Amino acid sequence: MTDAIRVWRGRYGRFLEWVVAALMVVLFVEVTLGIVFRAIGASLIWYDEIASVLLAWLTFYGAALASVKRAHIGCPELVDAMPWRIRRLFNIVAEILVIAFFLLLGGVGLSIMPVLATDFLVSLPTVPMSIVQSVIPISAALIVLAELLQLADLVRGGEPRPPSGPSLPEDLQSASE
Repeated sequence: MTDAIRVWRGRYGRFLEWVVAALMVVLFVEVTLGIVFRAIGASLIWYDEIASVLLAWLTFYGAALASVKRAHIGCPELVDAMPWRIRRLFNIVAEILVIAFFLLLGGVGLSIMPVLATDFLVSLPTVPMSIVQSVIPISAALIVLAELLQLADLVRGGEPRPPSGPSLPEDLQSASE
């Protein structure tokens, strides 16, 4: 991976870490408030619905972060057993398929936004469903960007160094060396 792509990917990963961390903090605060208010007998009417939305957002943005860190579930043992040229070709094809899937998901997500513009949350009728569901096209675009960075690395890359254990993200691999 070229230094410029590595630096950019690192910054992109840190940005997504901040987004995911912020969502985790907001979800923690919201759930804690829900518990406290329920305990004192004044339940918040929007607690459950917002907690569900925040958990969905955390999942989607967390998936984008996992894409940047190359931390999704895979079969590295099977792929690593291939000769490096076949492995590289296999990985390039896999990246193209993943990118195609998330482009399709993002496109479908965008196409439903106008349909959802007239629907609102039940407990907070001022919040349109289109804002809630915007996580789908946004996270799809974030994942496509992460996968394009990986694809660029694969296309430019020469023979990789030998694998260093089970699918550790790059920052953990460098820490263990």
